[in-house]
Amino acid sequence: MASQRDVRNRIASVKNIQKITRAMEMVAAARLRRAEQRIEALRPYAGAIRRMTREAAQAAGSVPRLPILVEHDNVGTVGLLLIAGDRGLAGAFNSQIVRAGVAAGREHDGEGRSPVYLASGRRPASSLSFRGLEPAQSFVGFSDRPAYADARRIAETLIAAYVDGEVDQVEVFYNGYISPISQVVRREVLLPLQQATVLEDGDDDQAEQEETGQRALVEYEPEPEEILQRLVPDYVEISIYRALLESTASEHGARMTAMRNASENAGEIIEDLTLEMNRARQAEITQEIMEVVAGAEGLA
Repeated sequence: MASQRDVRNRIASVKNIQKITRAMEMVAAARLRRAEQRIEALRPYAGAIRRMTREAAQAAGSVPRLPILVEHDNVGTVGLLLIAGDRGLAGAFNSQIVRAGVAAGREHDGEGRSPVYLASGRRPASSLSFRGLEPAQSFVGFSDRPAYADARRIAETLIAAYVDGEVDQVEVFYNGYISPISQVVRREVLLPLQQATVLEDGDDDQAEQEETGQRALVEYEPEPEEILQRLVPDYVEISIYRALLESTASEHGARMTAMRNASENAGEIIEDLTLEMNRARQAEITQEIMEVVAGAEGLA
């Protein structure tokens, strides 16, 4: 049995760790609230971009002059963008994205397509490198608070790779935010952004309008093709920006939950160690009493 001093030192160490985990939980909770506000602020703009892109695509009809809307004849190379965080201590937040991306890469490889990995966040980049799957491009340093410029930089890289024929399809993996204790891995095809794909990405308001027959009359100046050429890159940027914000909120929620669980586990450990220390104290007192009794008997 450990001595009282050893157990007391262990209790002090666990209490120090508990203070850190509680502080990290409060920081994550504060950042989560800000991330939720950013998601709420983005939704109206993202919905407007989706509606405008869909309506312009409907008005333009067939638009073969836009390379980003043309599906490649053969899908030989697939770009897989993994969006996660720069830091750990967030439960399975990072690992589940890496597992999903690697599983998708094996799936494509088994079907004769070559996967090309891209990573947003230090954790997925390092995990891919550790697995021997070196990412072709890494974007790091902004997972805690992504800016629209970061999404634009990623979008420009992906669009250029698709238009230049370096990849024939782009998929994005990220944690969709549902609640602080619930995040779901989402896998979305980002490119090719064909007309059918744009039409499918509607929202509830537009669907309700189409069902009731209430649709706005839109006159395009300049032509819908020219407007669509401007809207499509914005659509890709908004899609990536939304994924970044969803991932950020999910990361803060996962870290808050993980740190809360760690604090609760530390409290249980402290209780167990306190009981162990009391047993050690009782054993020492009992031993001292027995020695006193033995000494008294020896003098008698």
